[in-house]
Amino acid sequence: MKVSTHLSISSKWVGEALEVADGRSVARLQTLPEMAADERGLVHGGFTFGLADYAAMLAVNDPYVVLGAAETRFLAPVRVGEVLVARAGVLEEKGKKRTVTCSVFSGDAEVFTATFTCFVLDRHILEQ
Repeated sequence: MKVSTHLSISSKWVGEALEVADGRSVARLQTLPEMAADERGLVHGGFTFGLADYAAMLAVNDPYVVLGAAETRFLAPVRVGEVLVARAGVLEEKGKKRTVTCSVFSGDAEVFTATFTCFVLDRHILEQ
């Protein structure tokens, strides 16, 4: 498993790569008290989204991949302390465009699903 993208990402906030190969990936995020949106321990959805986005980038695994669009569904709440696992796979490649699906699970329960439109650029987006 050689990760070629998002090399400076924080595993604490976005997740860690567990598997990266052949247009697919698995990433994991341990949810923390600092991720809570309220006093009852509901994890802010941005952290779940961030993990899924990271898993999609890993599935493409190109140094210059960027997210262009996302269709998402939050299926169940996430509580502080849960471990989330995202599984992503490239569905389609058309030129620079990649369509990637991702599901996020807490245990056996699917909590989030998405289809991401990603683009592989010729150079870093900040150099465009």
